[in-house]
Amino acid sequence: MKRFGIALLYAIGGYIVAAVASYFLIGEFSSNTHDRSVEAAMTSAFAWGPLGAVVSFIVGFVRHGASGTPPG
Repeated sequence: MKRFGIALLYAIGGYIVAAVASYFLIGEFSSNTHDRSVEAAMTSAFAWGPLGAVVSFIVGFVRHGASGTPPG
């Protein structure tokens, strides 16, 4: 359970980092001239943010794997 909780914290952090980074990168490099800010917000919140959360969850789950001692 502790392993899952730590991985969940990684996922939350990964979502925030990926969403913020992608927002600024899309805003800077997008060729869309009409609604660049909307494109950046929606893509960050619904595409890159969740992808960053999934990747971070996996990293956190693997990194904080089971210790060498069995429970009990």
